[in-house]
Amino acid sequence: MSAPASSPNRNAGRAVWLKNLHQWHWISSALCLLGMLLFSVTGITLNHAAQIEAKPAVTRHKAEVPAPLQAQLRQFAAGHDGAKEALPAAAERWLHDTWSLDAGGRPAEWSLDEVYLPLPKAGGDAWVRIGLEDGAAEYERTDRGWISWLNDVHKGRNTGTAWNWFIDIFAATCLVFCLTGLLILKFHAANRPFTWPMVGLGILVPCALALLFIH
Repeated sequence: MSAPASSPNRNAGRAVWLKNLHQWHWISSALCLLGMLLFSVTGITLNHAAQIEAKPAVTRHKAEVPAPLQAQLRQFAAGHDGAKEALPAAAERWLHDTWSLDAGGRPAEWSLDEVYLPLPKAGGDAWVRIGLEDGAAEYERTDRGWISWLNDVHKGRNTGTAWNWFIDIFAATCLVFCLTGLLILKFHAANRPFTWPMVGLGILVPCALALLFIH
C-alpha cells in the first residue's frame, strides 16, 4: 500500500523543486539581462581590440598656482618627499575651481620640486603636475573613445568601488542562472535525450580548444 502512495509524493516534491528552480532561473535571468548583453558585446570588442582603431583625443591645460598655495605645497612636500599622499584640501579646491577636477583624496606622488597626481579613468587617462619652484600647473586628459570605455568597464579598470561591487554581484547572479538552468535540464533530461550530449559538448569544446591551442 505504501509504494503507490510514494509515487504521488515524489511527483509533488519534484513539481515543487521544478517550480522553485524555474522561479530562480527567470529572476536571475532578468537581473542579468543588461549585464549579459554588455559583457557579451564587450567580450567581442576586447577580443578584436587590435583591429578596432582608437583615436585618442588629448586635451591640455596650463595655469599658475597662487603664491600662498605654492608655499603650502612646498612646506607639505618638505615633510613628504618620496611619499604618496593626498593633496591638501586647499589644493583640491583649487583644482576644482580651476579645471572642475575632483581629486577625491587620491594619492599624489610628492618630491621636493613637484607633485604629480595621476587621475586614471575608464576609457582614458588624466594627470596633473604642479611645479613647486615656479607654481606652474599642467593638466592633461586623454579620451580613447566609447569602445575603450566599454572595454575598461568590462575589465573593471579604473571604474570605482561601486562598479567592482556590481561585477561581483552580477557574477554571483550569473552563477545562480547557470546552476538553476543545469538543474532544470536534469529534471527534463529523461524526455530530451540530447540534453546530456549537448551539455557534454558545451564542456568538451572549450576545454579541448584551451588544451590544444592555448600555450
